[in-house]
Amino acid sequence: MVNNVSINEGFVPFRGYRTWYRMVGDVAQTQAGTFPVLLVHGRPVSHESLKPLEWLVQTGRPVVFYDQLGCGKSDQPDDPSIWEMSLFVDEVDVLRRELGLEKVHLLGHSWGGMIAMEYALTQPHGIVSLTLASASSSRDLSNDDIEGLREKLPSYVQETLRKHEEAGTTDDPTYQEADKIFALRHIFRKHPWPEWLMQAMRRPQKEMVDMAGWDVRPRLSNITIPTLVTCGRFDICTPAHARLIYEAIPQSELAIFEKSSHYPHGEETNRFLAVLHNFMTRTERQMA
Repeated sequence: MVNNVSINEGFVPFRGYRTWYRMVGDVAQTQAGTFPVLLVHGRPVSHESLKPLEWLVQTGRPVVFYDQLGCGKSDQPDDPSIWEMSLFVDEVDVLRRELGLEKVHLLGHSWGGMIAMEYALTQPHGIVSLTLASASSSRDLSNDDIEGLREKLPSYVQETLRKHEEAGTTDDPTYQEADKIFALRHIFRKHPWPEWLMQAMRRPQKEMVDMAGWDVRPRLSNITIPTLVTCGRFDICTPAHARLIYEAIPQSELAIFEKSSHYPHGEETNRFLAVLHNFMTRTERQMA
């Protein structure tokens, strides 16, 4: 996707473990007037799930990917006590410090958007812009969104999903076929799925943080960073949910991608990149 651009990969020490990163472009030689981009992936996937965003390096902005602790190429701790939101918020801060990301655009997708919101609420210095891509602001609301979408599936698909989930037999091929019908409507609408997404899903993953009861909505008005909120028309993070986030954050914009579900950056790549580039450019000009 990129030619004649430096690529640096390595590990950053974090809480006695190692967080893997991939830097496309040279942060030390960032083009004047632009700033690097730090990408926070969702779960249960790895950094590859954001592969199309590597194109941003062509705009003069180095792009930094990383695998969260417990994901992909990063260390896989066996200590269940560490899996709290605060760990992932701290990880962003450590990466910024160790990689010299003094001023940076921050983009979080899905679960990564939840991390990005919590990080923004710590009032960190140097965040030029925040992009919340297909992100949830409440675990309960997210569950309600997904349940509402499932209720629109054919009745036999709903019954198959429910039966196997109640029986704990989600590895059954019949369940997986039914789940695929949902995924092709609300996760990624193009078929076949691209290799970068399949690779992201094949990466090893530790159990995700238990976010039962998590709800950032009462605090969203405290996010003071220029923010872009995005989602797909058929997203599991529904347009209504995205609009709620947009309306709560003072300096925010909303972009809905009409032909996409949960991965607009892979389903409508050109439009997504254009919207993102335009937003980042405007925030950079405000700092000039």
